[in-house]
Amino acid sequence: MTMSSPVRRAAGTLRMVAGLGLAVALVFQIVEKVVNNDMIAEEYFSYFTIQASMVTIVVLLVGSFVALRRQVDTVPFTIARMSVVTYSVVTAVVYNALLRGIPDEGFVVTPWPGEIMHVWITVFLVLDWLFAPGRPALRWTALRIVIIYPLAWVAFTLVRGALTAWYPYPFLEPATGWLSVAAYVVGIAAFIVAVASLAIAHSQWRRPGSQESIKPEQVAQPAAT
Repeated sequence: MTMSSPVRRAAGTLRMVAGLGLAVALVFQIVEKVVNNDMIAEEYFSYFTIQASMVTIVVLLVGSFVALRRQVDTVPFTIARMSVVTYSVVTAVVYNALLRGIPDEGFVVTPWPGEIMHVWITVFLVLDWLFAPGRPALRWTALRIVIIYPLAWVAFTLVRGALTAWYPYPFLEPATGWLSVAAYVVGIAAFIVAVASLAIAHSQWRRPGSQESIKPEQVAQPAAT
């Protein structure tokens, strides 16, 4: 196994710091809501932001280990990484464009965990995707993978909402009209595909003066056991 370069090790260290920082923010928010009698677990863990944040923590910590131990990421891990970058960008844009400033009902949580989840972790993930070395080029078929989870989440949320009359985001509430709900869902899905397409295109781009992008078939996969 080829050991990672100093730049790769630096990227791995930054991923570890970012993953642990996001975990601290999430745990702090959970504890704060529990202590203040404001935690409804089945609702809290239904938010796309919360689910995506938990996945992001795992990807960042795994990515830290990979960068510290390997010179090149595997293709499956890179697809997972591209997915969390996409979800984070979409979450940040939707939150800051549609949801920021909407008054909280009941207990008002401390703002900094939300800022980390909706702003700063997105900034880190984008910079990491743009500049961290060792990422193989992705094929366009990866688009089919990145859209699976958001579509499954929307389907589950709408079915659950029909049964419980609770929706995590106001733009999904049928009271706004099903045409409006459909427009938001289609629009956000298109935005997800657009962001993922940019991420894949960047993975295939070769910087002037650099070595050619690492092709998927050039990445050594773990031997079957």
